[in-house]
Amino acid sequence: MLIIMETGESWNSRTISPGKRYVKFLSIICLVIQAWVWMLVLPASPQAFTTADARSGIPQTFSPLVKTASPSVVNISIVKTIKGTRMPSLPFAPDDPMRDFFEQFFGEQIPEDFKQQSLGTGFIIDQEGFILTNNHVVEKADEIKVILADSREFIARVIGRDPKTDLALIRIEDDKPLPALPLGDSDKLEVGDWVVAIGNPFGLGNTVTSGIVSAKYRHLGVQSYDNFIQTDASINPGNSGGPLLNISGEVIGINSVIFSQSGGNIGIGFAIPINMAKALIPQLKKGKVIRGWLGVIIQQITPALKDKLGLKNELGALVSDVPAGGPADKSGIQRGDVISSFNGKSVTSSRDLPAIVAATPVGKTVEVEIIRKGQLKTIQVTIEEMNEQGEEGPAPAVREKSAGLGMRVEALTPEISSNFGLTQTTGIIVVEVQPDSPTENAGIMAGDIVLEVDQVPVKNIDDFYQKIKPHTAGDTILFLIERQGITQYVALGIPK
Repeated sequence: MLIIMETGESWNSRTISPGKRYVKFLSIICLVIQAWVWMLVLPASPQAFTTADARSGIPQTFSPLVKTASPSVVNISIVKTIKGTRMPSLPFAPDDPMRDFFEQFFGEQIPEDFKQQSLGTGFIIDQEGFILTNNHVVEKADEIKVILADSREFIARVIGRDPKTDLALIRIEDDKPLPALPLGDSDKLEVGDWVVAIGNPFGLGNTVTSGIVSAKYRHLGVQSYDNFIQTDASINPGNSGGPLLNISGEVIGINSVIFSQSGGNIGIGFAIPINMAKALIPQLKKGKVIRGWLGVIIQQITPALKDKLGLKNELGALVSDVPAGGPADKSGIQRGDVISSFNGKSVTSSRDLPAIVAATPVGKTVEVEIIRKGQLKTIQVTIEEMNEQGEEGPAPAVREKSAGLGMRVEALTPEISSNFGLTQTTGIIVVEVQPDSPTENAGIMAGDIVLEVDQVPVKNIDDFYQKIKPHTAGDTILFLIERQGITQYVALGIPK
């Protein structure tokens, strides 16, 4: 018997000693096992969307993924009516020749209402023709035209919109079932994972780009509940509403925002996590999104606030105000409390709480864990429905300058109130802040109303100075201020 090895050696059982024969036999067994393992691991079915280099794991092609996903990605063409400026009144009599001149040469250059076209992307999420896209793509549209990959065109109607997450659900109707993209789990996404974006950049039609997940949990402040996936896959104007796919061909994000100074791609794009959309789709199908409301104004805990409030760390959401009559007010949550847990979910940052509360069913009673003056307490709160104004979120007699802090305060009078555009006519107001002073560095501004000093209310100027007088260099004073109707805590450090 003669067996040819990978090295090109030959093995003759009649001339090899028993010891060497045993070693050769083990080598053959290892090779057979290795081949069997590779047959199990390597993709061998049409469902495998990518092929990867066995040593590096880098995909060699996304072609199978694209062929499968592209029929579900649609181009969206929008027509909107833009309100223009009407023809101004001309200072000429009806029979004045100059009137005819101006109307003839300038009248057409001052448009009234006009039509504007814009482009975007969307993707089919079920066979019934529901399409997910961005709210800003279809908002205020007079007509929405959807173009499929096979060039068929449909007029779509808006089913539901949610400006707070920039999501919209539209629908087209066809006699046959439409191809839908599977929705993945964006929580399982890791930084460094491969992703593919498909969209309609600059109206060019379906275009495919690839990249990796650059970061997760990006808060840009462009939406009430933003929690973006950042990617370096090329995303340009027209990609809005298109899918961001993992290498299994599942949607894990909706392309929404680009960061660019030129308007084009620079490798920083952002997508809405698909899990956020999945939670809202049932409500979008009903035409209205209903969110839970706790009724607090919150802010981030800074190192200075942590030290002044005697907290162990900077985790949680600091309550800077509790609107009267809200769920939190009814349950006993107070200004200065730190919310550390809501309905069993940890609150590590003030950015976490709004989304957790909003996803809570209206009418549900939940446990809220708070830290109040170093003590952990649990409070029962019954969640109410949020209206447009009821959203949890971060706040956006003359005396000498006080204690070297770089501020000047006065008793609030109707005249001062009018000068600062305020509605209050009583209290203490900051009327001057010195540049580069501890007050300015802390973020206090002229026009701010001082409500508390070190968590004790101040009713007049004497109260204010008595509260700050004991503080010396190196101390930190905790102010509660009101600015444009929003209260927030500010920690002011006195320089040594």
